[in-house]
Parts: sequence; structure tokens; C-alpha cells
Amino acid sequence: MKKDIPIHKVEDLAIAVAPREDTFDFTQEEEDLWDVYLLNLRNEPISSVLVNSRGYGELNGEQQRTTVLRHFFEEIGPLAAVQIEPIQTKLFSIANEYWVSFVYNGYMYDKKYIFVQESISENHFTTIPFLNRKGVMIR
Repeated sequence: MKKDIPIHKVEDLAIAVAPREDTFDFTQEEEDLWDVYLLNLRNEPISSVLVNSRGYGELNGEQQRTTVLRHFFEEIGPLAAVQIEPIQTKLFSIANEYWVSFVYNGYMYDKKYIFVQESISENHFTTIPFLNRKGVMIR
């Protein structure tokens, strides 16, 4: 029965988007690449990590969608960050979604992280753990 399936809340996991150290100039062209990271803030590893990423929204009056990308990591160690993918700065004008599924202590967890339109900007910068860089992070 559905009521017998335990629902576990995802905690101590984050997605971060940070400019590459050599492209921290906001005046450059739109082809700048930033990096997207998955941070395991737990004191134990997580395994069978699957990340689906996609972008969607309206840009210049037209609906835009990016290709769905899938990334798999067999294990992410405790208190660690792994790079998921690069992202072009021109995609910051649409919503960017990262759906993360993983196994921890024998249970499967999943959570969607959505960077809404224009939320990836210098105005929302914070220090990203393990990277010692500034960027935007969702926990």
C-alpha cells in the first residue's frame, strides 16, 4: 500500500552554480560558461546518484527548452562536491531544473532543485562550501 512506503526528506544536499575562475567578468559575451556542482553535505557517502538537468521558459517572446541531460555518479563521498556540467550564461534567462535521485542507507531519495529565471546572478552570490568560490546555491 502507498501508506506503507516511507517518505524520507532530502537534507544535506545542494546544487550550486559558480562562474569559472577565468570567466568572472560579467561584461563578456553571452557564451561564458559557468559550472554546476552537486554538494554532498552529509558525513557519509551517497550512491547511485542520477541527475537530470533541463532548462525551460520564455525568452524573447518564445518558449525555449533545452535538451534533457542525464548524469550518473556511482558514489559521491562525504563532504564533497562534484561537477555536474557546464552551463552557458545565456540560459540564466530561463528556469534551470536539476532533479537528483540517490540511495542513502538503503532508501532512494529524490528532489528537484529549480533555479528560476534570472536567479543565477551576482545579487544572489554566497560562498560555496568545499569550492571556496562565490556562486548561487540551493539546498
